Amino acid sequence: MSGFFGCISKTDSVTDVFYGTDYHSHLGTKRAGMAFFNKEKGFQRAIHSLEDGYFRSKFEGNLKGFEGNSGIGIISDHEAQPIVANSHLGKFAISTVSKINNADELESEFLKKNRTFSETSQGSVNPTELIAMLIAEGKDFVEGIENVYNKIKGSCSILILTEKEIIAARDKLGRTPIVIGKNGDGFAAASESCAFANLNYKIDKYLGAGEIVRVTADGVVQLREPNKKMQVCSFLWVYYGYPPSYYEGINVDESRYRCGAALAKNDDVEADFVAGIPDSGVGHAIGYSNERKIPYTRPYAKYTPTWPRSFMPQNQNMRELVARMKLIPNPALIKGKRGIFLDDSIVRGTQLKDNTRDLHSEGIKEVHMRIACPPLTYPCEFLNFSRSRKTLELATRTAIRQLEGTEDVDLKKYSDPDSEEYKAMVERIRKNLGLTSLKFQKLSDLVEAIGLPKEKLCTHCWDGSSYF
Repeated sequence: MSGFFGCISKTDSVTDVFYGTDYHSHLGTKRAGMAFFNKEKGFQRAIHSLEDGYFRSKFEGNLKGFEGNSGIGIISDHEAQPIVANSHLGKFAISTVSKINNADELESEFLKKNRTFSETSQGSVNPTELIAMLIAEGKDFVEGIENVYNKIKGSCSILILTEKEIIAARDKLGRTPIVIGKNGDGFAAASESCAFANLNYKIDKYLGAGEIVRVTADGVVQLREPNKKMQVCSFLWVYYGYPPSYYEGINVDESRYRCGAALAKNDDVEADFVAGIPDSGVGHAIGYSNERKIPYTRPYAKYTPTWPRSFMPQNQNMRELVARMKLIPNPALIKGKRGIFLDDSIVRGTQLKDNTRDLHSEGIKEVHMRIACPPLTYPCEFLNFSRSRKTLELATRTAIRQLEGTEDVDLKKYSDPDSEEYKAMVERIRKNLGLTSLKFQKLSDLVEAIGLPKEKLCTHCWDGSSYF
């Protein structure tokens, strides 16, 4: 996905940006960067790969060279950033949390205008540079950011560092969040509010969809009012978000507790324990356990000392091996027992199939899987959902192809939990993964657990209902 952090203060901001950015490590696995502004040194920047190490170890050596009362940082699943640009708007550093589906089209338009791209990302144009060029088409930053809103297909939230301020702009439909924090010396803007607590920031404001603000050490000034429509990604509460974080004033783990409780209310299977697949399945499992009064147990221990979230190889086969190696089953807690396991979602199902086989080899009697969201049927068009792969590889699409003999089917009937097609699909997924039983969350229950109106949530990957 990616996540950013920026702050501007009356005192030096380097430490806050360093640790604040580090608190976004669960959101990205590939690149990270920081940029600062100092009157004597100008713009300073460092970018490192995270494919072979931690954010902190990569950037600790840069800290002694950085100075400035303002800075931004990002951990990314994709391009190298922040980039530093110079234009008629002045010199600025920029980071984005974005997915641009029409990047090739926009690139061609710029090339026809004899424009030059200097940054590359995996052999193509760097999306953040593309955003910077769209911004520079405006007479000021607000008009430039509105140009981004109007021209890209996908999503884009932005942090801009100028010589005087930070400009924060949330995606036009609010698919990714920006939260403003305040302490005694200044203000911060972050993707994750959990970055605030240990740096002594308090949540001051949640930016609305399409809202643009100017942030200085003295305060926050609105430059553009929020749009009325919002489509914030539901997966922030289901999977992406860190447990202490808040979006739209709603805490991640509280939402997961409600989500697990909803699954429990619709379930009557008998079991000896409830467990969560670490990490994001834990909150759902606690909610389920508390509702049904079935003991919560930890039959899996997650081993992270040498395989942290930020250290994942890019090779798919190695990634699957690492994912499996991180979870160590505990035979003492599972042998001869019936377990209910909670997880955030099933994407391809490869890891879950391996985990189930491991549980059976350790002597478990029954594996009942409960999934905190509906079946993933449609590919995400709006975020770089790092765990999703090709549409045909989704566990749902595999099951549909097995049932229908083709992919050319009406997916709406497979998204309806009351249809026979849906029930057949779930049963096929259960068999494919070797589970004793399998149930998915109903979309209406998930919406209620999050606590926002359906029309304010992006639920595209489950029902195909969202829009650009």
